Amino acid sequence: MTAQQPQPAVVAPRPRKVPRIVILGGGYVGFYTALRLRRRLGRREAAIVVVDPRSYMTYQPFLPEAAAGSLEPRHVVVSHRQVLRGVDVLNGRVTGVRHADRTVRIAPEYGDEYEITYDHLVVALGSVSRTLPIPGLAEQGIGFKHVEEAIALRNHVLARLDAAASTWDHDVRRRLLTFTFVGGGFAGVEALAEVEDLARSAVRGGRYEGVRPEDLRFVLIEGSTRILPELGEEMGGYALEQLRRRGIEVHLATFLSSCVDGHVVTSTGVEFDSATIVWTAGVQANPVLAETDLPLDDGGRVRALPTLQVATADGEVVEGVWAAGDCAAVPDLTNPGHLCSPSAQHAVRQARHLGDNLARYLRGADVRPYRHAHVGTVASLGLGKGVAQVYGVKVRGWIAWFLHRTYHLAQMPTLDRKVRIVLDWTLALFFPREMVALGRLHDPRATFVEAAASTAARAPGRGPTPDGRGGAGGAGGTGSVEGARAA
Repeated sequence: MTAQQPQPAVVAPRPRKVPRIVILGGGYVGFYTALRLRRRLGRREAAIVVVDPRSYMTYQPFLPEAAAGSLEPRHVVVSHRQVLRGVDVLNGRVTGVRHADRTVRIAPEYGDEYEITYDHLVVALGSVSRTLPIPGLAEQGIGFKHVEEAIALRNHVLARLDAAASTWDHDVRRRLLTFTFVGGGFAGVEALAEVEDLARSAVRGGRYEGVRPEDLRFVLIEGSTRILPELGEEMGGYALEQLRRRGIEVHLATFLSSCVDGHVVTSTGVEFDSATIVWTAGVQANPVLAETDLPLDDGGRVRALPTLQVATADGEVVEGVWAAGDCAAVPDLTNPGHLCSPSAQHAVRQARHLGDNLARYLRGADVRPYRHAHVGTVASLGLGKGVAQVYGVKVRGWIAWFLHRTYHLAQMPTLDRKVRIVLDWTLALFFPREMVALGRLHDPRATFVEAAASTAARAPGRGPTPDGRGGAGGAGGTGSVEGARAA
């Protein structure tokens, strides 16, 4: 007999006096849509549910500064449960959607999968890193899309400096001090620039004996012929020139071919060893969308109308489903024939527009098309350095960096987060950055497991006592001391 696969538990639909709006994803679109809906609709008009594996929204433009130590990582995230008052938050992965039955399947971190029903569905699942089957990438690569990855990158870089200062092997040291970034878009360039600032600042401070600033090697690999293409050829060229002036190697029209065991091989034949490989080469729509019965385009994104209602390829509205952000193919009315770009600028504005449209729909009013002319682009190239193009005006240097910080501070939700960020920046004017690598943070039980294994090896056959604390006494070794005194 073939064993039957366990079926997800089904939350039986109860008679509802108000429509239930389920929002898939708690990033930009999910967070701002829920916030807008709760402000527009009373609790007697709609019940709102947000589903996301994480209990917070990450403001991604500030991730490079969090990785560089300019901002406290907790200050670039916003708690769903704290801010989204009157909204139910379910932490779990969406594993499927059956709109025909109006059900969503959710896999929580603990326990069995279950299903919930909805009256209206907002698809805001965003994007994930677009990876390629490059040998060694899965084992060696570090992503840069979530705050956990920013924290890990910071600890990783500082740990490499610690290790380099603690070895006399020239080849090992050169490998440890080589930092490779793949992808010349905003995420890659800003992360590279901020981390390079962090590493050079640490080395110049004399904290790492024997490691000189010129020993550091930073490499950027980009498949196209320029970096920061959204800024245009002139400003992108300026950014490229600034990076190269800082001694950063930039390989354009180049692809990563292999990085097995940290040995980097490029499509142009360049080879070198690197202990740090950061992958920022683009994003793709969340692949879980393939597990739904919603209409998708060739890029795996949900098809949407300018009103942000989901529609078939023929333009027929799919009642009860809305979509926005990186996972949605939304026509750009200011640029006919094109789709809205996957940027935070569009995501935040689409979310607010979606919330307004859904509120109008529930109240029987007409929905309105989303239209937004691109304001411009700002990018940081490290502390005090930047490049920007706003309303056609091209700005560079310190002013562009100031515009970058000012714009993103204004977009950061909640007053307390804005204040905390300003305080971080202010304190950085008077005190140096923290240069401590908390490497064990990512595996906090490692030391305890090692100690337990060592104890077991020294005293074979001595298992834990009935209270589970082991035969050597209680926590902190108190029992061991008392036993020694008794002996």
